[in-house]
Amino acid sequence: MHMRARWRRREKIMATMNRVQFQAGMSVTQFMELYGTQAQCEAALEKIRWRDGFVCPMCARNEHYVVWHGKVKTFQCQACRYQTTLTSGTIFHSSKLPLTKWFQAMYFLTQAKNNVAALELMRLLGVCYRTAWRLKHKILEVMAERESER
Repeated sequence: MHMRARWRRREKIMATMNRVQFQAGMSVTQFMELYGTQAQCEAALEKIRWRDGFVCPMCARNEHYVVWHGKVKTFQCQACRYQTTLTSGTIFHSSKLPLTKWFQAMYFLTQAKNNVAALELMRLLGVCYRTAWRLKHKILEVMAERESER
């Protein structure tokens, strides 16, 4: 009987725990294997942005060309000739920082149990304080927008 009471108490405690806190996280090594290079980050962003392939934001057609403007990969719609980049219309638009830095910032901000200070983010990413502060606030703003939709 005493053992049964202990199990019931344990089950009650487990039921009241926040399941989000006990989700399996991602190690830095795992993160770097998935998103360690610019090409990996671009591929991940392209897959998230256009799950079933490119869709023109103007006419919603799928057929496109890839046009390179220097190092910038531009998608041009075959139907309406509208050009867009992978980052246009996203939080990354017109940023000079590589996607690897953005992805690392998102990783550190979402994996930390407590808030990550901009000063610590500066040290972790190897960027200046102003850049770290802007990254943090842009990412937190987008996260807040997404949460407000729920």
